[in-house]
Amino acid sequence: MPKTIVTPPGTGKPIAPFSPGTLADGVLYVSGTLPFDKDNTVVHVGDASAQTRHVLEIIKSVIETAGGTMDDVTFNHIFLTDWANYAAMNAVYAEYFPGEKPARYCIQCGLVKPDALVEIASIAHIGKA
Repeated sequence: MPKTIVTPPGTGKPIAPFSPGTLADGVLYVSGTLPFDKDNTVVHVGDASAQTRHVLEIIKSVIETAGGTMDDVTFNHIFLTDWANYAAMNAVYAEYFPGEKPARYCIQCGLVKPDALVEIASIAHIGKA
């Protein structure tokens, strides 16, 4: 099955061997997204709300580059470093998914950079009836 790598304009070099998104047969897989700037520096240190917003804006840019919208998201994988940030993440998350919510799971775990509080990976179905 052919696949297309999806990289929004202006995306920095990933810190590991992966692509921001991969589109195959109308399904877009968005890699785990951390609150990084173009130089892979964690932004909004200590602010789970701002980090969640930053992560979801990056995910949105990958989805839009592939020709979709956030309404096309069907599943999110959410990783938090501390359950104390759950309410803050959910408040921002609800802004990006105001209607019917995608399926998801959320776990607490360590992340690749200690200052990162949240990571999200997404699956979106784009352009298939």
